[in-house]
Amino acid sequence: MNWLLFFVILFKAVILSTGGFGPLPMLHADFIEQAWATEKQFAEALAIGQIAPGPNGLWVVSLGKLTGGFYGAVLAGIALVLPPFLVLITKHFYQKLSKYPATNGFLAGVVLVVSSFSILVLGDIFLQDSPDVFLVLVCLFSAALAASRKCSANRILVFSIVAGILFYGA
Repeated sequence: MNWLLFFVILFKAVILSTGGFGPLPMLHADFIEQAWATEKQFAEALAIGQIAPGPNGLWVVSLGKLTGGFYGAVLAGIALVLPPFLVLITKHFYQKLSKYPATNGFLAGVVLVVSSFSILVLGDIFLQDSPDVFLVLVCLFSAALAASRKCSANRILVFSIVAGILFYGA
């Protein structure tokens, strides 16, 4: 087994997700493609993650153990711990650099790039099927509320959920 590739795939899935079961789709696709895991191993890892105490994301360590033995578990654990550690390091340096206008400009540019990529990806997903007029209206209204900054993200989310339930039924 290529341990570096194993770690990179684990780290990529963890850093590009929001935790918990977020890495599941990427890990499933990559581990199955590499023939490192079976469906049964994924089911076992998820079951172990559910019955074990602690955060939901620890199922990744179980998957690492089931597919790569001791070294797989260690690499999965490192891949899980590294992103929050990098956030702490970044926070430390940001506090020192935040007073410079270039730092704020750089971060504003990063936000624009991430937002643009998100819009492009969502647009591609949205346009794969025929657009639903109600969905478009809810999206536009939610975007307008978010842009106005007069409504919290939680209220926008609740509005969208209620609108969907009322329009499409439960």
